[in-house]
Order: sequence, then C-alpha cells, then structure tokens
Amino acid sequence: MNTAIIVQNLKCGGCANTITTKLSEVDNISDININVEESKVSFNYKSEEAILAVKTKLKTLGYPSIDDDNNLVSKAKSFVSCATGKLSK
Repeated sequence: MNTAIIVQNLKCGGCANTITTKLSEVDNISDININVEESKVSFNYKSEEAILAVKTKLKTLGYPSIDDDNNLVSKAKSFVSCATGKLSK
C-alpha cells in the first residue's frame, strides 16, 4: 500500500537526503519519495505500525507532519538535519 505525509520544515535537497536516509532504516516501508516543492513524503508500507514509525522518525528529525505542532525545537532539529543531509550528499 502507498501513502503520503505532508511535513513541515522541508526546504531543500539536503532535507530530502536526510529524510530518505533515515527512513530507509524503518522496517516495512519501501519506495521512499520526497517532493520538496509539495513538502510531501510518500512511501509504500506493509502495516499501520510502519506509518506510525515513519511519523515518529520524521518528528524526531524535525519534520513533523502537518497535523503536529511545529515548535522551535522541531525547527532547530530540521536545520541540523538539513545541514547533515547537505554534507552527506
């Protein structure tokens, strides 16, 4: 099954690189695709638990879903994740 999550703080290819790298560590998901312009993370999943794991991982990285609070801590985390993604390209 396929789903997409609209996230906050997704601004560039560095962000997308970090998200792709970190989500590839999550079990039971595949075909991760990041659309920076739409702030959309889409992927195939095998269980509802996998979707929850992805949302949790995104929030930890500083990219909360559009439904979650986007506080200063999330924004700071996304800045660090973005920089990390740019450096590891």
